[in-house]
Amino acid sequence: MPMENIIAKFPGKSGRAIAVTGHYDTKKMADFVGANDGGSSTGFLLEMAAVLEGRPRTDDLYLVFFDGEEAIREWSDTDSLYGSRHLAEKWTLDGTNRRLKALINIDMIGDKNLKLVWDTGSAASLRTLFWDAADCAGYGRHRSRARADLYRTIIVPFLNAGVRALDVIDFESQGTFWHTPRDTMDKLAAHSFEVIGTVLVRVIGELEQQK
Repeated sequence: MPMENIIAKFPGKSGRAIAVTGHYDTKKMADFVGANDGGSSTGFLLEMAAVLEGRPRTDDLYLVFFDGEEAIREWSDTDSLYGSRHLAEKWTLDGTNRRLKALINIDMIGDKNLKLVWDTGSAASLRTLFWDAADCAGYGRHRSRARADLYRTIIVPFLNAGVRALDVIDFESQGTFWHTPRDTMDKLAAHSFEVIGTVLVRVIGELEQQK
């Protein structure tokens, strides 16, 4: 099955880089729309590109649309995360990973009742930076009380490559429709996208001030 990552680059001048990522593939199953799982991160990255256009950058900023996040048959270490495993290897070889200050992955963030998991597998410094920014913006209530080590997500190949990475993901709210034909547009809310966008713009600004 052919797959293709899509990468947009907003060039800076520091020699360092930040990546914001998501996946645009959806699960291969009958009548599956994937409005939240696949669709929300895709829509978010497209809007982020519009927000960032024309703004001066300190660091290179990559927006990455991963393909092949879902398993083709059944999830395993070899049947999943095709796009992120490929790019983590490629960026290790060409030196991009060494320039990355951070990689932040956005996934399933469109749910009306947005509750973002506290991922203990993500880099602690990035997790703290994100939630400090959320608290400052008045969005701390969107953090779930659940804690999880998300060992099967897009950031894992980058963590294994030594990249400081964070998963921003809502596993809690969409339990009734995840990977079912009920994952449709009526489950989403514009406010959830606004929350993530507001916080992430703050986080990117903070990261660009770091050496």
